[in-house]
Amino acid sequence: MKIYDGTNLRNVALVGHGHTGKTQLVSALLFTAGMVNRLGKVDEGTSVTDYDEEEIQRKVSISVALAHAEWGKSKINFIDTPGYNIFFHETEGAVVAADAALLLIHGVAGMEVQTEKAWKLADKHGLPCALVINQLDRDRASFERSLEAAKSAFGRGVVPVVLPLGEERNFKGVVDLVRMKACLYDAHGSGKAKEAEIPAELRAAADEAHEALVEMVAEGNDKLLEEFFEKGTIPLDDLVPGLRQAVLDRRVFPVLATSGLSNIGSENLLNFIADALPSPADRSEAEGFASEGGEPVKRRIADDQALSVFVFKTVADPFAGRVSYFRVMSGVVKNEANLVNFTRGGGERLSHIAVVQGKTQVPVAELRAGDLGAVAKLKDTLTGDTLGDKGAPIIYPKLQLAEPAISFAIEPRSRGDEDKLSSAIHRMLEEDSLLRFSRDGQTKEFLIAGSGQQHVEVAVAKLKKRFNVEVTLKAPKVPYRETIRAKADAQGKHKKQTGGHGQYGECKIKLEPLARGAGFEFVNDIFGGAIPKNFIPAVEKGIVEAAARGYLAGYPVVDFRVILYDGSYHDVDSSEIAFKLAGSKGFKACMEQAKPCLLEPIMNVEITVPETNSGDIMGNLNGRRGRIQGMDNKSGSAIVKAQVPLSEMLTYASDLTSMTQGRGTYSMEFSHYDIVPQHIADKIVGASKAAGVGKEEEEE
Repeated sequence: MKIYDGTNLRNVALVGHGHTGKTQLVSALLFTAGMVNRLGKVDEGTSVTDYDEEEIQRKVSISVALAHAEWGKSKINFIDTPGYNIFFHETEGAVVAADAALLLIHGVAGMEVQTEKAWKLADKHGLPCALVINQLDRDRASFERSLEAAKSAFGRGVVPVVLPLGEERNFKGVVDLVRMKACLYDAHGSGKAKEAEIPAELRAAADEAHEALVEMVAEGNDKLLEEFFEKGTIPLDDLVPGLRQAVLDRRVFPVLATSGLSNIGSENLLNFIADALPSPADRSEAEGFASEGGEPVKRRIADDQALSVFVFKTVADPFAGRVSYFRVMSGVVKNEANLVNFTRGGGERLSHIAVVQGKTQVPVAELRAGDLGAVAKLKDTLTGDTLGDKGAPIIYPKLQLAEPAISFAIEPRSRGDEDKLSSAIHRMLEEDSLLRFSRDGQTKEFLIAGSGQQHVEVAVAKLKKRFNVEVTLKAPKVPYRETIRAKADAQGKHKKQTGGHGQYGECKIKLEPLARGAGFEFVNDIFGGAIPKNFIPAVEKGIVEAAARGYLAGYPVVDFRVILYDGSYHDVDSSEIAFKLAGSKGFKACMEQAKPCLLEPIMNVEITVPETNSGDIMGNLNGRRGRIQGMDNKSGSAIVKAQVPLSEMLTYASDLTSMTQGRGTYSMEFSHYDIVPQHIADKIVGASKAAGVGKEEEEE
């Protein structure tokens, strides 16, 4: 494959709400560019970037996938991202590899929950952004309605660069407002357009839209503004670079029109990406740190700089092993390169680097600054790591993802599955940075946590299909916590005489509540050697372990301060274990006085439903102990914002579907912990005691 330098590369992330047609559009663009020999379709399981069995079965994107097209002098790297909130962490992790975003908007549904979330994500990373109103050949699709909704949400910088020719099933092409030509697409889905004159009935609308585009491009550019006032327009030779600069500056957000399934608008979109979206060279510098937590440094995105590579995605392939997707941040990476992993230490050999086309890897000899590639079987490198030349260290910042919202207990189906579970799960964790796997010390259960029930179910399905490990999911565990509401002062004393050396340790401690989210604080206030310094860490350890076991219902105790202020010891019988047990006993004695209570996770919930369902939704949320924070109306939909306990949201997805006939969507993220009402706390404590959780074992 031809090697491309930074000025001819385009790294484009397709983002937006689920079912806006991102994956189908990528397949259409690849077919139009001649990269594949047929138009892959999501519904038939033949799309290029939805190749995983779970994605084909569910007909939704679950993880990030890469593809590339050669178009004119440019190579376009497409980053196809999931649209549903439950897999949105994948999108967040991948946009760091992009230089621009295509925000897809559904031609029928218009603006949706994840549309605005994707916009904010692009804004957070400073990505130039174009909007693509897709699926315009569907019944009830409307370019005008979707455009007005986008302008209302994102401001006057949203300007169309095309107008659709025809509506709904009669959608047959676009008017190119830059070149002022009509582009007609054939009915066979080739994606290639035939130029024609603009139809007479659209001429006035096209002239008006062209003038609006020219004005927006000229507005922030003194030279173009002067030309505009002199000539009343901007010539094509100046308009295209002017548009490119306006997009790069995030002053203009062009709007295009397409249908991925019918392959209409594809050639215009490819031309637009090549002409108007920025290259890695336009983005100039990448920012990182000289070492972990060290001084900030900048590195030009150029071939003549020292080599640095950022790994933005890991794929667990059962045959090829660990496959690392990377972006060349600076320099030129060549096959068989020996690099240092600046994040973890140690060296890595990059054998058989490749570019990615869906599930297919195409070997290449080298990749230049700004390009995206993949390499298999790196020893220790994971997502978020930086590799590079030994003499020029730089570490690019890792993305901080939200914590998982829900956890399930999993049980291996058989002894054989149990033996394979740990290694298979750890391969999955390398691929999905939001999954968590742990073992509960109290219940001895394996726990798997993710962003939602479907996220965990997909992980379990992958375990079976990829690694032949079968597990059973149990009821989700709500991560309750315990805390205190009052101060307490108590003694912890451990004394045991067994003949010969005994055990003796005594500590006096105070417990004080801390602000929510403050965690745990230990204060050593011992004077005069009442407890020798070498035994004080043992007291803290005993308290920490007792707090982890919980007091009321076996959940960890948080947000408290311990002040160790007095105690006593024995020259012969005192030991670390004695003071550890004394600390544990002192903690339990304090908890009896400290008014312990349960805390539960409260979630920020945003629900989008038809306006006619808003009353039912708010009534249902009140029944779930939700606190309504507000309601907005957009494009015929009601957006209800509320704070709801996680325990009340576990069955919400199915209830929302039945209340809205499947037209409602919701997103949820962790907000804070709050005190559980007493009548509910009593049930939780009772259930825990009935299950034997939190029973104290007798200490020997």
